Amino acid sequence: MSNNTSSKRSYRFALRSSLFLSIVFGLLLVLFHLVFKLEFQAWWHELLMILLLFASSFFIIQFRVQRFIYRRIKKIYEDVSLLETTNLPDREIATDMRSLTEQVERFAKNKKIEIESLKVRESYRKEFLGNISHELKTPLFTVQGYIDTLIDGAHEDEVIRKKYLLRAQKGVERLTYIIKDLDMITKLEIGDMSLDETEFNVVELIKQVFDQLEMKAAKKNITLTLDMNYDHAINVVADQDRIQQVIANLIVNSIKYGKKNGTTEVAVEDLINNKVIIRVTDNGEGIKKEFIPRLFERFFRVDQSGSRREGGSGLGLAIVKHIIEAHDESVYVESQFGIGSEFSFTLEKVSVNIADIDIVLEE
Repeated sequence: MSNNTSSKRSYRFALRSSLFLSIVFGLLLVLFHLVFKLEFQAWWHELLMILLLFASSFFIIQFRVQRFIYRRIKKIYEDVSLLETTNLPDREIATDMRSLTEQVERFAKNKKIEIESLKVRESYRKEFLGNISHELKTPLFTVQGYIDTLIDGAHEDEVIRKKYLLRAQKGVERLTYIIKDLDMITKLEIGDMSLDETEFNVVELIKQVFDQLEMKAAKKNITLTLDMNYDHAINVVADQDRIQQVIANLIVNSIKYGKKNGTTEVAVEDLINNKVIIRVTDNGEGIKKEFIPRLFERFFRVDQSGSRREGGSGLGLAIVKHIIEAHDESVYVESQFGIGSEFSFTLEKVSVNIADIDIVLEE
């Protein structure tokens, strides 16, 4: 059926092209009859006739083929939606099949890449919904279980009542923690969270985080330390509260996956272009190479069971990535399984004023 249709279309094209050629040739003969009275008085009359026939044939066939291909290629583009717009641009389309093939292949390749990207996003969306469902239902079911037990009569025992209420409270706190972290990531992604950038001493900030997490590290006998004694301040320009959260998340992560009697070391080093890099290094479990590309995904956990026992929302590294990128900076990770990991990020260093140095020296 399709072959018969194609044959009819080709016949129609040939018939119309022949009709146009016949009309033009007829007009040329009339012209020669009027001018030369149909008698070629010189050899160049014949040559002129041949050239006119050739030129007219060329332009008619070229026009017809171009229009023929244009309409059908345009229809193909519209049918398979290979173009962002529904119409081709108003320009001449190449009639050679090589150019047309290259053009179609180029659009098809771009569309294939777009489809593959959508498939990846769809897979990520499904995995994300599954993860968030799991993260939310665990504390919800825990809270529900304790409350149901209390309603069934356990509330009459004061000891059990207090214990179950405290456990239910921890479940609610975990839910609140997850929702707050999700809200923060969403705001960072859409640019809705403004950064309050100020100058501050990043070494002093690290020491403050050490003080906050000292008890948590002591439970596993993990030592929190700087790589050296910093006798002078290292001032950076950033949102201090957000950077404190970044450092805290990285150190908490190192404690969570660190081994007992281990060490978490933080270093601040100068880079080129007025930058510093903060490195958080541990000698813990380390991370397998295949897991490293996914570390900054929401809810991704290297050790599903162990990390959940340690608590947390599963969003710590995702928050780190978004906060650092909101500062137009970069975050890195290096790890060797069984040896340890190093997470690092860059910040803009405060420019040193030469005049201020001179004043200090004079004093």
